[in-house]
Amino acid sequence: MTYTSFHPTPRTLMGPGPSDVHPRVLAAMAQPTIGHLDPEFIGVMDDIKSLLRYAFQTKNALTVPLSAPGSAGMEAAFCNLLEPGDKVIVCINGVFGMRQAENVRRMGGELVTVEDDWGTQVDPEKLRAALKANPDTKVVSFVHAETSTGVCSDVATLCGIAQEAGALTIVDSVTALGGIELAVDDWGADVVYSGTQKCLSCPPGISLITFSEAAAEQVKSRNTAVQSWFLDLSLLMAYWEGDGARSYHHTAPVNAMYGLHEALLMLHEEGLENAWQRHRSQHASLVNGLEGIGLEFVVDAAYRLPQLNVVQSPDGVSEADIRKQLLAEFNLEIGAGLGVFAGKVWRIGLMGYAARSENVQLCVSGLRHCLA
Repeated sequence: MTYTSFHPTPRTLMGPGPSDVHPRVLAAMAQPTIGHLDPEFIGVMDDIKSLLRYAFQTKNALTVPLSAPGSAGMEAAFCNLLEPGDKVIVCINGVFGMRQAENVRRMGGELVTVEDDWGTQVDPEKLRAALKANPDTKVVSFVHAETSTGVCSDVATLCGIAQEAGALTIVDSVTALGGIELAVDDWGADVVYSGTQKCLSCPPGISLITFSEAAAEQVKSRNTAVQSWFLDLSLLMAYWEGDGARSYHHTAPVNAMYGLHEALLMLHEEGLENAWQRHRSQHASLVNGLEGIGLEFVVDAAYRLPQLNVVQSPDGVSEADIRKQLLAEFNLEIGAGLGVFAGKVWRIGLMGYAARSENVQLCVSGLRHCLA
């Protein structure tokens, strides 16, 4: 067998992630690799922490990237806060709420679930009732932007209910960060995690996480060791904190961090409010175009994510065949449905660099052609 270098066909990525990577990010990642303890790289790390606080809208000291994909952010949130026997209420309205629940099970927590129909928000009154029935709850977790359904839940309200009951909160904002409003401090969220591959337009491979002071104190006062050595925040902070000298923890993905730095810098240059407005504007154009060819959106407009659109596949149409045709003829990737939506919908992403008018036009014209 003869092996050759790999040269992928350029695609337009409009699925649920990864999203299109901005050329500035790709260029940043192509710069020479330096050591992960090099003084110049430590300067990049300090910039990243500061820019992350801006992106999350927080002053939390414990705000860092993790050298692993977004799912590691989820696991880091649970393994650092939870000890065996802790009671956790997980609100489930899609796949990623289900994954949060699985984390609780595997870490020996006592799981209580609050479930809502796919395609609808987490119901605050159901959470309130669950907390009343379980006053010893330590943590409440839920998904801000549910990637499997395209639904945005009310983070501020849910965090407020948890706070009233004396519980900490874990919030999945993987698809939210940089695409819709996220105000960690103002909303009173305790642990929020995200990833690079959605609205930041970075390649997958790094997760982002922030811990409130209350959550950080909980980590410090644990009676048992964190299950994961690699994701133990008390160890990681020895690498990410300190003036000048940093303790070795692991070999950070240096070039991937270059890309994250550039992506966060671009978000800062654009401004959060402008980025949120760009996603809303391109979503409105997509809605207009797809409804114009007879397609329907699954999620109510009142709580629909602008950056992750769940569109009903028409009766008698194979959604998988349409996706294959779009990829073959237009080099355009859109996503399939998950769970109860499998085989019934397309998930169309307008995340980060993908939230551009030319992408909307390509998607609408491509679907019009394939459905004809």
